[in-house]
Amino acid sequence: MDIHRHPELLDRLAAAYAVGTLRGGARRRFETLARERAPVRAAALVWQSRVASMTELEPAVTPSPVVWTRIHNLIEAEREQAAMAAARAEPAPPTPTGWWRSLALWRGAAGAGAVATVLAVVTTVGLRDRLGAQIDELQARLSSQPQIEYVAVLNDEQASASMLVTFDPKNRKLTLQRVGGYQEASDKSLQLWALPPGSKPRSLGVLSQEKLLQLAAGEGDVREVPALAVSLEPKGGVPSETGPTGPVLFKGALIQKML
Repeated sequence: MDIHRHPELLDRLAAAYAVGTLRGGARRRFETLARERAPVRAAALVWQSRVASMTELEPAVTPSPVVWTRIHNLIEAEREQAAMAAARAEPAPPTPTGWWRSLALWRGAAGAGAVATVLAVVTTVGLRDRLGAQIDELQARLSSQPQIEYVAVLNDEQASASMLVTFDPKNRKLTLQRVGGYQEASDKSLQLWALPPGSKPRSLGVLSQEKLLQLAAGEGDVREVPALAVSLEPKGGVPSETGPTGPVLFKGALIQKML
């Protein structure tokens, strides 16, 4: 089934992927579709952006006493397993001796395993504690989220996602988020262009060096525009009438979502 033709299902899958509840083979299939289909990739990036913006604003959460009890139990279990393994181990031959026969090494390894387990528990439980409340509040918060109607994932020459562009017609805002590692020089600027069919590229604005920024735009600026592009220009950009003068770094299809 082409999930990009079923926007409600795609939105749910992208949300589950972003919060980590889509697992196993379903997650791998979704990742494969995201690599192959721009609408799926765009939906995933939109939801990852939403979840990331929410977690950045959340205060630190102190683990509950139950977490520390589980950590204590895990450490004790690791110690018991290490002691039992040492008791069952055959005496080492007198020669040769080497680092692999060092009891201290294996004790250290057991300790490292305990530490790794503890870190995994702290990370997993802490993440679950944070996301639990966030997921409960997600639908309520979405009512105040921008009404995203247009989405574009702009790729570089290697087809790697470099920028996510969304348009909110209600607030007349284009939101651009850098998702790649590209950074222009201080004497250069990135400029966003609409690529309408049968006419010259039209500038939608000059980008700052911030990772997340917004540009004012009307729906007429993006309606019936099949693609967007970002070019590298002199500092401050160039007039729209001249069109791009530098290399086009990123480009991609502009997709109108079905609301």
